[in-house]
Amino acid sequence: MPFSDRKRPILVTCPKGLPPFLARETAALGLPGRELAAGVLCEGDMRDCMRLNLALRTGHRVLLELARLSAPDPAALARELSRLPWEDIIPADGHLTIDSSVQNEHVRDSRFANQKAKDAIVDRISARKGRRPDSGPDPVGACLFLHWRGEAATVYIDTTGAPLSRRGYRKMPHKAPLQETLAAGIVLATGYGQMAGQAENVQHFLSPMCGSGTLAIEAALIALNRAPGLLRPDFAFRHLIGFDDKVYAELRREAQAGAKKELPGRIIASDLDPEAVAAARQNARTAGVEAHISFEVCDFRDSTVPAEGTGVCVLNPEYGARLGDSPRLEPMYEGIGEFFKKSLPGWRGFVFTGNPALAAKVGLKPRRKTPLFNAKIECRLLEYELYQGSRRAPKPASNPPE
Repeated sequence: MPFSDRKRPILVTCPKGLPPFLARETAALGLPGRELAAGVLCEGDMRDCMRLNLALRTGHRVLLELARLSAPDPAALARELSRLPWEDIIPADGHLTIDSSVQNEHVRDSRFANQKAKDAIVDRISARKGRRPDSGPDPVGACLFLHWRGEAATVYIDTTGAPLSRRGYRKMPHKAPLQETLAAGIVLATGYGQMAGQAENVQHFLSPMCGSGTLAIEAALIALNRAPGLLRPDFAFRHLIGFDDKVYAELRREAQAGAKKELPGRIIASDLDPEAVAAARQNARTAGVEAHISFEVCDFRDSTVPAEGTGVCVLNPEYGARLGDSPRLEPMYEGIGEFFKKSLPGWRGFVFTGNPALAAKVGLKPRRKTPLFNAKIECRLLEYELYQGSRRAPKPASNPPE
């Protein structure tokens, strides 16, 4: 690979709200970066991209910058792309997928830009190799990303392919599950990963209303220091010319060697729906963490609370997508507040919700409000520090939690 042995800008994308957590992850890997609205910009080489793909929990794609082009219109874009040595990057007998983000007065549909870019690239490969790679939208081979704003275009090697949120363990999603990267961000925001490393204190993780188990599974992967990328069968970087399988195997061994065998406390996931618990158990089995999670079929109020130690309890209750849902859900949110007060003194409770009015029904004053996004829905992760005999906060006059 002509670009693999030198440092280049690396753009790691993520959902809005997660860049602070992603930046900590890249820094921990020795790649400090600058936070962006929906990602982190750092610097490294192809080996670093492999490491990032294996290790990151909150990132979506790892994009290695290949070239910056002057492209006032589609013809100029094609001309500039045809000058790059694609025959040394993409196998002529492989598969190419191009994705893009475009704001150019001559382009109304990004699919047109993708087509122009693809034609320029495969024509160059065909002229030099006598054969052109297949192409299509499914990221099953080499992948490129085009960022085009006005007259400036940046071409990236997408080293990831299918986004990192697709860990591969969620075979049974059950209703509307949290995306894995968001779930990991929520767990990191609670501090559970850091607390789990403090052997002097027994720290537990409770996930009532667990649904398909994504929060509990991500908590287990974090506490066990298991790289989520090890669960994936493939990455786009494996389909580039010059891919070094020995280096990749070495990085996988390093990631495996850093994993822990035991948790310092318990992870308990519960749900009132038996089908949800069955799905969560199957997903945990696929992720290789079933033995580390206790599953229960029960109302959240009846979730087991370990007698020794403390920890965090995270609930992701329904927050009403339709007008008129709130009155139906208010008793549940009030019940969460009662559960926190009566069952979890000394713990820290968290509620992830996109409905500020319902959040107020918990009846406790949040210590912290972390803004996160569930797809396009702006949400808050509300933290409650729970003391023995916590009292309800006075009802807000008009302004709900932000």
